[in-house]
Amino acid sequence: MQIDETAVEPESGLMPLLAAAELQDHLMTVNNDLERLQRLLDDTGETLSSHFFGASGLIDQLMSRASSDQDRDALQQVMLHLAGAVTALQFHDMSTQLINHTSQRLRNCSDQLARDAFGDDEDGATVVETAPLRPNPVTQDEMDAGSIELF
Repeated sequence: MQIDETAVEPESGLMPLLAAAELQDHLMTVNNDLERLQRLLDDTGETLSSHFFGASGLIDQLMSRASSDQDRDALQQVMLHLAGAVTALQFHDMSTQLINHTSQRLRNCSDQLARDAFGDDEDGATVVETAPLRPNPVTQDEMDAGSIELF
C-alpha cells in the first residue's frame, strides 16, 4: 500500500484523519487475514497429526505381523517417511508462532495509529495492545537446518 506524501498536513506534520483511518483499515484487514490463515493452519495441523499418528499405529501393527525381513524393512522405510512428515508438521507450530507474533505487531501499529490520529474518547484512554518484546519468536527458516524441539 502506498500513502500519498501530500496526505501529511504541512503545518502540523500529522497525517489527516481520513488517511489514518484508511491505513488503520488496511492494517486490520491484514491482521484479519492472518487470523484466518492461523485458523486454517490449526485445522490442517490437527487433521494431519491425527492421520499421521493413526498411520503410525497401523504400521506398528503390520510390523509385528510381517512375515519376512523384506516386509519389515519396507515398513521401516514407511515409518521413516512418516517421521519426516511429522517433523514437517512441527513447522506448523513455528508458523503459528510467527503468524501470532506478526498479528500482535500489526494490532499494536493499528492501535497506536488510532490513538495518535483520533485520541481518546469519552470512555477513557485508547487501549494499545502491547507489542511483542522480541523481534522474532522463530529463528529457523528451513526444515533441514538445525534441530527443533517443539513438543
